[in-house]
Amino acid sequence: MPDIYLIMLIILAGLAITDLVVGVSNDAVNFLNSAIGSKAINFKTIMIIASVGIAFGALSSSGMMEVARKGIFIPSQFDFSEVMIIFMAVMITDVLLLDFFNTMGLPTSTTVSIVFELLGAAVCMSLIKISQVGEESFLDLGKYIESDKALQIIMGILLSVVIAFTIGALVQFISRLMLTFDYRKRPAFFAGIFGGLSLTSLFYFIIVKGLKGADLGKVGEIIATTSVSKIITISAIFWTLFSFVYVILLKKDIYKLIIITGTFGLAMAFAGNDLVNFIGVPIGAYQAYEYAITQPGDVSGVAMDFLGNKLPSNKWLLVVAGVIMVATLWFSSKAQAVVKTSVDLARQDTGTERFKANALSRFLVRYSLRAAEGIQAILPEKTSNYISSRFEKVAELDVVPKHEDKPAFDYVRASVNLMVAAILISVATSYKLPLSTTYVTFMVAMGTSLADRAWGTESAVYRIAGVINVIGGWFFTAFSAFTAAAIMAYLIYITNNYAIFPLIILAVLLLYRSYLAHKKSVTKIKETDELKKAESKTIQGIIHESSDNVSMVFKRSKRIYNNTLEGLMSQDLSVLKSSKKESNKLGEEIDDLRNNIFYFIKNLDEQNLGASKFYIEVLGHLQDMTQSLDLITKNSTRHISNNHKSLKFNQMKDLKEVITEVSQILRKAEQTFKNKEFSSLDEIIRSKRELLALVDAKIDRQVKRTKDDEQSPKNTTLYFSLLLETRDLIETTMQVVEEYYIQYDKKVDLE
Repeated sequence: MPDIYLIMLIILAGLAITDLVVGVSNDAVNFLNSAIGSKAINFKTIMIIASVGIAFGALSSSGMMEVARKGIFIPSQFDFSEVMIIFMAVMITDVLLLDFFNTMGLPTSTTVSIVFELLGAAVCMSLIKISQVGEESFLDLGKYIESDKALQIIMGILLSVVIAFTIGALVQFISRLMLTFDYRKRPAFFAGIFGGLSLTSLFYFIIVKGLKGADLGKVGEIIATTSVSKIITISAIFWTLFSFVYVILLKKDIYKLIIITGTFGLAMAFAGNDLVNFIGVPIGAYQAYEYAITQPGDVSGVAMDFLGNKLPSNKWLLVVAGVIMVATLWFSSKAQAVVKTSVDLARQDTGTERFKANALSRFLVRYSLRAAEGIQAILPEKTSNYISSRFEKVAELDVVPKHEDKPAFDYVRASVNLMVAAILISVATSYKLPLSTTYVTFMVAMGTSLADRAWGTESAVYRIAGVINVIGGWFFTAFSAFTAAAIMAYLIYITNNYAIFPLIILAVLLLYRSYLAHKKSVTKIKETDELKKAESKTIQGIIHESSDNVSMVFKRSKRIYNNTLEGLMSQDLSVLKSSKKESNKLGEEIDDLRNNIFYFIKNLDEQNLGASKFYIEVLGHLQDMTQSLDLITKNSTRHISNNHKSLKFNQMKDLKEVITEVSQILRKAEQTFKNKEFSSLDEIIRSKRELLALVDAKIDRQVKRTKDDEQSPKNTTLYFSLLLETRDLIETTMQVVEEYYIQYDKKVDLE
């Protein structure tokens, strides 16, 4: 029945487009993180360079398509219907799995997912065939699966983690010894040498080695027939001379050129290596369909020996795939969001840590420190001192405008990240091995971070915990890809292909739900606005600069307070959990500001040290506010979660009156700070006594109710805690207002 297979082919084409979109959204981190983290070039330029690299890489990926077709299973052992089931199960699973990781904002490996999906679906179909043949057993699985090739691919992927980390650390260590952190003041000779080596490596491995396997006609023939030593010798001489001219005569920044070239090369290597992950399976299905319909008899039973042959790739399909990848890179907000994890874990300075320390990260740090102490004791003192002097930090990384975030790392580390990752990926591409670009780029970045001493005692446990979480996610990818694809293949088989339609509908619904959740998350982030670190060096400067932060805290505190108590009275657990989550986030942001106090004080001039006292006290009061909100949300959520009695009518009536008054004062404070009308803060301060009196009156009324007719200890305990924490919230809010009112000097205009 050829019609069902034609429909399957159309569905696979749609899934291929979707897979390209979600795949690029995930893998954009691979070639964007170094350029974005170092801020060597502006974001628009980065995107243009990466887009050109992807376009070239897509055209050079034709040789890789064979991996999806015959790299995991043996086509001759399957007929057309079975191969189509394998391909369909793989694509449905791949789209859903990658979108899940994108929504979570975690980079995962598209190579690992496609390899284990092919393996899972193929193993499932193989076991079905074995069960239908009485003479065969599970031990005959090797007859259907390319076990040696599959093991080679899997071992290559796993070894890439160790190799990438080790080589990244080694190259970065040598580079830093030669250039130091103060590399701009080093003699131009060193920059020329570094540039010559870097550009030679990038030229050979990306432009030459990466294009060697592509079908480029005469250009490809020239590249393929030219000896390796000749290419390396000529390119090394040319690029070294070019680097010296570029640095010494033209006075240009060679590091920025390396980052530009590396971004292009890595984007190209990514497309050349990873395009098979997105369209290799649909192209294989299309080639199988074209062959099957030309054979006599029932197409479903046509043997697929044909897929084992070397088949040409359709260049137009590669061009279309490249266009879709470039469009996704520009328009997908998920593609830009996933970059953050890698950049944060590789950041040179301390600051907000995304991951929390765990027992394993603490163990690794503890024993790594002991190992470092042992090495330190073995090394001669002069050698140890010399190495330490090469790793002394400079005051600032590469300078950016005041209101922009600082670079996560400098140009030297960005150059090494790109150079090493591009080399490793391109080597794998030239040998037609689907190396995981995510694993390589991530582990290179982690290796260079370690060598650069970015993981100091202040941040090591958090960074290592992050690496453990990401690597754990990779193993989860492999397990879930294998299992889900096997289940999908089994469902499609037992329903005679008709399970495809409900599975596609389910996939569409889940993707749409994911899209709405991501859109809501992005909108919420834009509305919330994270708190910004202070940079001013005077009290008046801090007053004006931090007013937006304070206004935002009042706004979010009002929302958390209102939603929590309204959720409590309506017994809406989902609202309470949401408020608790928002309260935790606000508290973490204020903690981050307090953690930045060290750097804030270090940047102050002697005559402006009074500004630090003001800033510390304000942050202390804001932290007290969040602690009150945290107790209110925590107690309310626990009360409803435990199914305790709801508040009584009189309690809710009194509480609503308190909510109204507290909300009004927080709203007024929010607007006052937002508009920087500090001279009118006295109006808010005058309402303090009335507000506290109102809360005290409600406490007295509850005492009387408890004495007369209250019968629920849990209810009473909760109600008293809410009123007492509300009282504390009012007092800390007024302390913030009073600090600004006392210190504000209307004669100084810093707006």
